[in-house]
Amino acid sequence: MPMPFDARSGNGLTRELIEVLFPMFEQASAGAIAVDRQGRISWINARYARLLGLADTHSVIGRPVRTVIPHSRMPEVLESGRPLLVDIMEYHTQQLVVTRLPLFDELGEVSGAVAFVLYDDLQPLTPLVSKYRRLHQDLQAAKRALARHGRRTRYQLGDFAGATPAALEVKRRARLAAGRDMPVLLLGETGTGKEVLAQSIHALSSRAEGPFVGVNLAAIPESLLEAEFFGVAPGAYTGADKRSRDGKFQLANGGTLFLDEVGDMPLALQAKLLRALQEQEVEPLGSNRVVPVNVRVVAATSRDLGAMVADGSFRSDLYYRLNVLEIAIPPLRQRLGDLGILCEVLLEDMGAGQSRVEITDAGIAALGQYHWPGNIRELRNVLERAWTMSEEAELLDAEQIARVLPDGAGPAMGTVPAPVLPSAAFGVRPLAEVLARAEAEALHAALQQAEGNRTQAARLLGVSRSVFYQKLARHS
Repeated sequence: MPMPFDARSGNGLTRELIEVLFPMFEQASAGAIAVDRQGRISWINARYARLLGLADTHSVIGRPVRTVIPHSRMPEVLESGRPLLVDIMEYHTQQLVVTRLPLFDELGEVSGAVAFVLYDDLQPLTPLVSKYRRLHQDLQAAKRALARHGRRTRYQLGDFAGATPAALEVKRRARLAAGRDMPVLLLGETGTGKEVLAQSIHALSSRAEGPFVGVNLAAIPESLLEAEFFGVAPGAYTGADKRSRDGKFQLANGGTLFLDEVGDMPLALQAKLLRALQEQEVEPLGSNRVVPVNVRVVAATSRDLGAMVADGSFRSDLYYRLNVLEIAIPPLRQRLGDLGILCEVLLEDMGAGQSRVEITDAGIAALGQYHWPGNIRELRNVLERAWTMSEEAELLDAEQIARVLPDGAGPAMGTVPAPVLPSAAFGVRPLAEVLARAEAEALHAALQQAEGNRTQAARLLGVSRSVFYQKLARHS
């Protein structure tokens, strides 16, 4: 079949290629058609005419292709000069797999286009389509997993270090909160580890595979809080993005939303937050569409919410909605017995990938004489400064600690005093008292022999450092 076009171009089909390939394509295809530069049908073979239900091929010659085939994309090929190699075109109840190629003249200009129907039945493509769908599903699953990974927690409950009764009670209540899908309110001064605890609760809960989204309300301007929480509809205000933007509730869907410094939330937003918590739905800014969400809220504050409710700066109904399970985190000055364990954890983290950093018992005693208004965050700062300024890079003692404590705090620079032991009584004493006394004496003797180096003392006793610190906390 001679071609109606003289096509020759380095960017398209040449006359020679057309003469060789066209008969092969026409024979192998379920139909073929050609159009001129204006998109008018210039040729159609009998197979394609039967496929389209045309009684006479000559009746459509010269007609615009879209008057015969409404969903044809031949005009796009003519306009762009680029092929559409594989496309699915609908014609009445049929779905046709089509390839379309541009044709060029001697000057390299588009002079027309030709199309071949590769399949008039999608059944032979079922295995390929099934494989594509599986790959697409795998890709979507990988994207969801990647998104979850970006919103995963970094802390576990073990990262909340401490062995004093106060610390153990906090951990007990955190486990209790993790097993119940209800709002949790964390109360504590700045630097006590509220976010560590919030992430720990999420990691232990049934929502652990879902996202963990944290937002610090004190760090976001009041004018942006509503958009940050509930999202923004396209073009909601002047300068807004033309695409929708999800808020923190949508991002936390299926997981946990951590509201840090919730006491800094303005009253206007408190009412909207209350509704979102009660109805489990949000309405993006500038939208009339309600979006359902499934979010567990963990809130934290360093402020006295009870007093704020009393003076009207915090809604009582929101307070009762958030305070279903309350966990009060004690300040560091109320659990100084954990100083040893905390220093162990912090110094190990600071020295990661480098030489191990230790602190002597006298150094810990010096830390114990400070009031710690910044709590554990301040403790880390003090240890980092002491380590940076220390000439003995692997050992921190009382003198180095006292040098970096604010206002010259921490005067204790002498030897470690012996622990207070139970007073001896004549006659037989309870076994628990005898064992406790012996354990305390062993700890003190090991510390003396190791010159206050707790790691070495633990090694002398044949126990791990964590066990050593736990026992020392019990006898402090």
